[in-house]
Amino acid sequence: MILGISALYHDSAACLLEEGKIVAAAQEERFTRKKQDARFPEHAIRYCLKEAGIQLTEVEFVTFYEKPFVKFERLLETYLSYAPLGILSFAKSMPIWLKEKLFQRRLIENQLIQIDPEWKAYKKRLLFAEHHQSHAASAFFPSPFEEALILTMDGVGEWTTASMAIGHGNQMEIKKEIKFPHSLGLLYSAFTYYTGFKVNSGEYKVMGLAPYGEPKYVQLILDHLIDLKEDGSFALNMGYFDYCKGLKMTNSAFNQLFGAPPRKPESELGQKEMDLARSIQEVTEEVMLRIVRSLCKEFQLKNLCLAGGVALNCVANGRILRETPVEKIWIQPAAGDAGGAVGAAYATWHQFKNMPRAVNGSDQMAGSYLGPRFPNESIQKFLKKKEIPHHFVDEESLFQKVAESLQEEKVIGWMQGRMEFGPRSLGGRSILGDPRSPKMQSVMNLKIKYRESFRPFAPSILNEHLTEYFDLDRESPYMLLVAPVAEKFRIRMTERQERLWGIEKLNVPRSNLPAITHVDYSARIQTVHQETNPRYHRLISTFYDLTGCPVLVNTSFNVRGEPIVCTPEDAYRCFMRTEMDVLVLENFILYKNEQPKWAEDHDWRNEFELD
Repeated sequence: MILGISALYHDSAACLLEEGKIVAAAQEERFTRKKQDARFPEHAIRYCLKEAGIQLTEVEFVTFYEKPFVKFERLLETYLSYAPLGILSFAKSMPIWLKEKLFQRRLIENQLIQIDPEWKAYKKRLLFAEHHQSHAASAFFPSPFEEALILTMDGVGEWTTASMAIGHGNQMEIKKEIKFPHSLGLLYSAFTYYTGFKVNSGEYKVMGLAPYGEPKYVQLILDHLIDLKEDGSFALNMGYFDYCKGLKMTNSAFNQLFGAPPRKPESELGQKEMDLARSIQEVTEEVMLRIVRSLCKEFQLKNLCLAGGVALNCVANGRILRETPVEKIWIQPAAGDAGGAVGAAYATWHQFKNMPRAVNGSDQMAGSYLGPRFPNESIQKFLKKKEIPHHFVDEESLFQKVAESLQEEKVIGWMQGRMEFGPRSLGGRSILGDPRSPKMQSVMNLKIKYRESFRPFAPSILNEHLTEYFDLDRESPYMLLVAPVAEKFRIRMTERQERLWGIEKLNVPRSNLPAITHVDYSARIQTVHQETNPRYHRLISTFYDLTGCPVLVNTSFNVRGEPIVCTPEDAYRCFMRTEMDVLVLENFILYKNEQPKWAEDHDWRNEFELD
């Protein structure tokens, strides 16, 4: 058994391997209900051990996903090189480093001993991988490829911000790296900050906002902020950024370049923010396309594995498939730091222990359904204890009743099987709707998720119907590829509609599936497979039999700022706090109009930081 851990920055998580197969993996936030919880993943570790039915002392190695001393070296060197300009940032961060982070080995050991006091005698089993080694291992070793290019890109690990490697069998070799402070992830985060969103969580909002804008600032970015070479290598002009010496992402020179200070969070979005989002999105795509083309040409490989936070940019991922020599792509579903726990465990198993790797044509992530499950018995116990009105229905009736509710444009909270690992709900903890409904997007955004109206929703489609509805010929089980909606389903804009700008475009239906079609006729696709999620596949199949539509709207089961729900209690609380119509917990159906009045002694929205 190998236990991988990522922690103490953001998205703490744990992953347990047995004989090279993932037994369990989960993020700490799902248990603590604190979004992107960075604390030591005690709850996630306890869950993994419980799922395997073992004690911590039975684990052969515990591997942390990065090397704290190397990270501290980078931090110290950066401050010294900018001194005295970074003194405020230095003064703020040093006490935390000297108290906790610099002595992370001791901290991790003590936390593990708290989980199992007997582990004190096994402290030599604690190992440390490198940050981008963990990302690369999470991308390649669970992939279905015997050999592949591996590209990892994020903000920064210890020193590396991007790595290019070759994976073959049970080994990887890093061929090229880009080092801090030059970082595509931090460049994108700078625009996330400047457009008024939260760094490390709001980047996907920038991606979703981009189609409403025009690429007005692309050349300005290329002329002043990034020196981009033909092979995709680049350097940032640090005169415009503050993250090396200050507590902000950008500085006054950046403000002057774009003509204004950063947008205040939660203030009104203007056309300028949309144009900035479109511009940095296009620059990001261009960097990734150039790197991948160059790697394909140099190493003559056409399989590609991706990880790191930038790999969650599913628009760029879709373009890589369409516009580079890459023939097959596999993206780690937990591409951010949470996935580092998976990579740390796999790096130990294959690279440190040199254990063989079997490739059988499918990946090792089990659909990313790697978290806790709650059987009917435990759900019934919860419902009865809380005296919650409910209906228990057999298998046949369940799918028919839920499909009929979806056809009636009801919004469904759907909790089935094991919880997903990674940032996407994939039919284990999802909120579902009818994609044909013209009102579904606005209802879900404003009355269920309580979030910005421009945010798009993803389609879950039966894999066997994929090419009929979308211009995509590869499966996308982890919702990490964007592709155009098929031409025959599109609704062309009128001449008047073509003249609309920005958010005015929102209410113009783009296809016969308006709830999942973005303003640029694209969609972020999840293909649903009977092998990995038979119940979700069966629900969509029943909906298809009823309506002729093999697609559902699928969004994460949470409200804005809340982690995805984990337990039946979490699901019921979210159900009652929102305007969802129906809640399905395994074989139990709960209808909102039958529930007692929900009352809390505080405004629950204050529980969650806005993302």
